[in-house]
Formats: sequence, C-alpha cells, structure tokens
Amino acid sequence: MQNFTKGLLKENPILVLVLGTCPTLGVTTSAFNGLGMGLATTFVLIMSNLVISLVKDFIPDKVRIPSFIVIIASFVTVVELVMQGFLPALFEQLGLFIPLIVVNCIVLGRAEAFASKNTPLSSAIDGLGMGLGFALALTVLGAIREFLGSGAIFSIKLIPGDLMLVFILAPGAFIALGYLMAITKRLNNK
Repeated sequence: MQNFTKGLLKENPILVLVLGTCPTLGVTTSAFNGLGMGLATTFVLIMSNLVISLVKDFIPDKVRIPSFIVIIASFVTVVELVMQGFLPALFEQLGLFIPLIVVNCIVLGRAEAFASKNTPLSSAIDGLGMGLGFALALTVLGAIREFLGSGAIFSIKLIPGDLMLVFILAPGAFIALGYLMAITKRLNNK
C-alpha cells in the first residue's frame, strides 16, 4: 500500500520529483486537458509496469532500455488510438503530447527503478499510485490555470469575463506550478 500512496504527495512525480514538466506545462491550460493527459499516462504506467515486471527476467541487460521503450510505446499506441476514436476533441487538444508519453521520464523511470526489480502486483500498484499522483497534479494545475485565466473549471464558467489571461499562457504555467510545488513542500515538511 505504501507504493500506492507515495506517488500522491510524498513522491509526487511533478510536485516533488519535478519529472514530466514538458507535458505538465504544455497541456494544463484546462482541468479537462490535465485530467485527460493524467489518465492516459496512468494507464500507460500501470500496464507497462505490469508487463515489464512480468518479462524482466527474459530481457538481456544490453537491450533492457530499448525493450522497455517498445513495451511503453505499445501501450501509448493503444491510448492514442482509443482517444482518437472515442475522445477526438481531447485528442485534438493534447496532440503531440500523447506520443511523447513514450519518452516521459516518469514512465521510463518507474520501469527502470521499480518494475524491473519488483513483482507484477507491486509494479502495477506503483504505476497506479504514481499515475494518480501525476493525474492529480495535472488536473489541479489545469484547474488553477483555467480558473485564474478564464474564470471557469472544467469549462464551467464560474466568473463572467476573462480574468488574468497570463495563466492560460506559458508564464502562468510556471507561476502556478511554482506555487503548487511550494505548497506541496510545505505539506510534506509537516
């Protein structure tokens, strides 16, 4: 159970470990985009961790990392095709960031550091915890940026008019992420 909960706050991939900042800053213009990217990455984390843990003893050391990338890429392709078929609007918004899950350091890092050394169940649970932590951070960051930039959350308008448009742009992503990281550090130190 400890592997599941550590990814949520204590070792949150974005807010503590500062991994995966490219998709974090790129897709979190809204809570919906953050949630979509987070759930897509969570699926890839769970499934790739599970499969890597199952086949780790059959992979020679010389081709370990390329093998992990092929396994991860397979699940990213599944996510991409499902999203393109069933959630075309979200797929359009996330665009290039979906294929980039393959090289996301969170996914490859968990494959190398955890799944390649642990049981399938532990690896799947680790993927779930890290993925949900990633999804939570992306969704919260997206919600903050969307609210401060346009007065809405999940496209539901709460305040009329536009507020601080800078939060929809790249500088707003850095500002909001910095504050979230500071809050997380404060919570973890208590």
